Amino acid sequence: MDGNHTSSFDNPNPKHRYDRIDVASRLDDFDQQHPDISQRGFAEQSQTPRSTLRHWLQRRRELDLAPGLARFLESAEGTEFLHHILVAVHLVFEADCGCGLRNISRFLELSRLDRVIAASYGTQQAYAKDIVHSIVEFGNNQRQQLGPGMSPRDITVCEDETFHPETCLVAIEPVSGMILLEAYRDRRDAQTWNESLEAALKGLPVTVVQSVSDEALGLKAHAKDVGAHHSPDLFHVQQELSHATSVSLASEVRRRQIAADEALQTARTKADERDACLQQCPTSAAVNDLTTEAFALIEHAKQKRQSVREAEARRATAASARRGVSDDHHPFDLTDGSVRESEVVDRRLRERLDTLDAVADAAGLSEAARARIAKARRVLPGLVATVAFFWKWVRERVSKLSLSEAVERSLIEDQLAGEYLSLAAARASTAKRRRELRELSEQLLSRARDGPLSELPPSEREELIGECRNWAALFQRSSSCVEGRNGQLSLSHHSLHRLQGERLESLTVLANHFHRRADGTSAADRFYGQPSADLFEWLVDRVRRLPRPGKSLHV
Repeated sequence: MDGNHTSSFDNPNPKHRYDRIDVASRLDDFDQQHPDISQRGFAEQSQTPRSTLRHWLQRRRELDLAPGLARFLESAEGTEFLHHILVAVHLVFEADCGCGLRNISRFLELSRLDRVIAASYGTQQAYAKDIVHSIVEFGNNQRQQLGPGMSPRDITVCEDETFHPETCLVAIEPVSGMILLEAYRDRRDAQTWNESLEAALKGLPVTVVQSVSDEALGLKAHAKDVGAHHSPDLFHVQQELSHATSVSLASEVRRRQIAADEALQTARTKADERDACLQQCPTSAAVNDLTTEAFALIEHAKQKRQSVREAEARRATAASARRGVSDDHHPFDLTDGSVRESEVVDRRLRERLDTLDAVADAAGLSEAARARIAKARRVLPGLVATVAFFWKWVRERVSKLSLSEAVERSLIEDQLAGEYLSLAAARASTAKRRRELRELSEQLLSRARDGPLSELPPSEREELIGECRNWAALFQRSSSCVEGRNGQLSLSHHSLHRLQGERLESLTVLANHFHRRADGTSAADRFYGQPSADLFEWLVDRVRRLPRPGKSLHV
């Protein structure tokens, strides 16, 4: 670990440059032998110029730190400790979180580590550049090391673009969370997507069989070009339906509630006026007139209240239909785990949209709202086709296994259904729903364990269970992982103003190798099917420069 400059003060002999760890080791040797040996004797023994040794000792005394702490930080162990700290600070706070170099300089100053580590902006900028470059090298190295060892498999990719304002193409394998593509391009047409994804997957034994994205023409054409099924993003369908109905119907309920409250208050005021008149002039003809008016106003208030209930019912019906679109778009029924064919999904989704059209008619929604519902309806064939694709893909693979009819049925209706519901449970929005789906999943898996599959040899049975897990993960309804990544990139772009050169590549490597789930695995571990190397240890081994502050900083 070299210093940040090579002035004659740091090295009295310009013909020889002392490495910082070498300096620390020599000081350790001197401290161990002193006072049994003089400076002159140690200088001759270690072949170190005496003036250089004297300079090192004087510099340590002038660190403005406690003697014991100064001796530790200038020792070999202390130098290695500082090296680990600086690498960790830059990796976690600057490279990954983008906290800014001035914040790192401030941290070094407040912790008084600027006595032994150069804290200037220029020095930290150069160090940060080394860190980013080494992170990119790590990603390239791991791809070369782990790629050839992957088992060939079919994958789904979720794809989308984000803008900074340059166009950034992003593609993620949703099961592992591995970012396959994250790069700026001048265009976002099908050809650009084809070339970019081909380059990103070059040398990897994977085949893209499905692409999940929005309805952008370039992405749809790209999916067709690579021979993959295009699955529309369910989120965009739900978004259109929500924008079409939720706000308008909620506003209708509020307006009718206000009108009902006003009508009720008017009726009460008229009733109070009648009661007052009755007390003052019981025989007055005005009492009858006021009574008639009060009853009429009460009836009017009841009608207004009934209109509120009708509006609330329409709102609840629309909300149920919107949720139903999500509940119906599954290859298995979430209530009993039975197989749901594409024809059933088609019928149910159309019924949901018909319900929303009826609500729009009853509520008198605007033409813009009706256009949104119509836009969502145009995507329904794509949603149904995704279910059909899933079953076609699964049954083709099952047919190649040469299993008995009973085993095939149990494999699909019990094991595969249980694995799919287990995945669905993890994505459920409420604790109650997650618990229900987990219980149903366990029932199906238990039935599979006790059924025809139990008659197979253990190795074959475990292989089939693994296949079912992979098949269940193939059905992808949303590209939400890409939407989330785009949000993270936007935050990084906002912080750094521009993501240029190696910076974007380093963020991709960090997301794939450095970020870990609760089980301790990274996206790369899951995608490659084998553990990747430790990024931090890689950086510790390769970024060996530990910049020392200038001479006069703390003298």
